[in-house]
Amino acid sequence: MTGTHWDPAAPPSQAGRTVVVTGGNAGIGYFTSEQLARAGARGVLASRSRERADAAAAAIRTQVPDADIGFVQLDLTSLASVARAAARIRELGPVHALVNNAGLVISPPRRRVTEDGIELLVGGNFFGHFALTAQVFDALAPDGRVVGLGSMSTRMVRLDQRDLLSVRRYGPFRAYALSKHLVHGFAFELDRRLRAAGDTRRSLLAHPGFAVTALAAQRPGVTEQAAWRRIAERVLMPIAGQGKDAGAWPTVRAVTDPDAESGTFFGPDRVLKGAPVETAPVRSSSSPEFGAQLWALAERLTNVRFDL
Repeated sequence: MTGTHWDPAAPPSQAGRTVVVTGGNAGIGYFTSEQLARAGARGVLASRSRERADAAAAAIRTQVPDADIGFVQLDLTSLASVARAAARIRELGPVHALVNNAGLVISPPRRRVTEDGIELLVGGNFFGHFALTAQVFDALAPDGRVVGLGSMSTRMVRLDQRDLLSVRRYGPFRAYALSKHLVHGFAFELDRRLRAAGDTRRSLLAHPGFAVTALAAQRPGVTEQAAWRRIAERVLMPIAGQGKDAGAWPTVRAVTDPDAESGTFFGPDRVLKGAPVETAPVRSSSSPEFGAQLWALAERLTNVRFDL
């Protein structure tokens, strides 16, 4: 059991450790990268846009002048791009944490697919990360961690194992929530397989609660918003929500807490906001039966074997 006392402003030193954060150029991913850089980690921003990653790296260096920040180009909706990114990450040497943070939040009004023919939300939010993790796994240090970004949306939309790709019925929020059920299922199945193999690496999960940009510390080039949206978030969200900088705390704890066991799920202590504490997932997407089904499906749709 992981301890409940944790100071988000003072995580343990990460000096000498390399952490790859997908989508590390924006939102929760940016603040995860900044906080880990402050703790001394060598950060790698894996994202589609070099320009946006450069802006994020510059913003991090305004806060942490000696930050070591790299870039790997990655488009999670393209399995070819994922393979190229994985090859580049393997060249970096031992990776101590792979944070599978990137994801589509604003769903298209109608069903769309990735270039590989997979429904867009589950393709980008889960299947791309599955393929990346499988192809990077051998580069993880013996004490390395894989951290998935979960969501409370799994409590709002029931898992439909017969329609994970939204073929029979598509709804924007439903597709998003299904993608997060898959993220959860993978994290717990990876934990089970690591334990069964006696592997010392760890699989963890974190969710940010209800986190918005306007309530976070502002970073030029990273947190810009339309004026109306910024005002609306500042006026309407403080009671229920928190800034994306605080939303990054559960992920940072999952990466850095030396006592965090594989299989731990961190989230805010007040459900939607607050300090990061251990929380519980919904039963359906954390079940061994779903995990085994999901693993087989992921290998088939990505054509990537993940033997563990």
